[in-house]
Amino acid sequence: MSEHNRIEAWLERGIFYSRWLLVPFYLALVGGIAVLFVKLIKEFAEVMHIVMSGEGNAVLSILGLVDVTLIANLLVIVIFSGYENFISRLDVAHNSPDKPSWMGKVTYADLKLKLIGSIVAISAIDLLKAFVNIKSMDHQDLAWLVGIHFTFLMSGVMFALMDRLAGGHSRH
Repeated sequence: MSEHNRIEAWLERGIFYSRWLLVPFYLALVGGIAVLFVKLIKEFAEVMHIVMSGEGNAVLSILGLVDVTLIANLLVIVIFSGYENFISRLDVAHNSPDKPSWMGKVTYADLKLKLIGSIVAISAIDLLKAFVNIKSMDHQDLAWLVGIHFTFLMSGVMFALMDRLAGGHSRH
């Protein structure tokens, strides 16, 4: 093997194994789920206080719980599919009946669509909170929420359209 080929092989191995540098990012996202769990407990305590005291709007508080749950679900999807797409297969759940049906099947294109879909859903929850509390909402703030939600929605449609045009529909 020539000196050039040895250097090239070493370089390619280094690039290939560098994907493991992403592991701390995924571990940080797991930590993010733990932080969201603490937030969920606080939000649930608020819901219970509102329900017991009759003060405030229980629906708004429950929507906060939904919001936190959607974000946690999004993190799980990003962690699992990102790890499997960029680092290595997750073999721990290979024969488990608890293995999510999508696990191991989410491509990078699918991940982008799931990500934008989750963002649209989270935005919709925030918009719904604003509509439920519309009497105390500033019209300009409400317009911004609608505009941002519409932007996320159109971004999702454009991602899906680009994926379809790029031939992503032939994967399934």
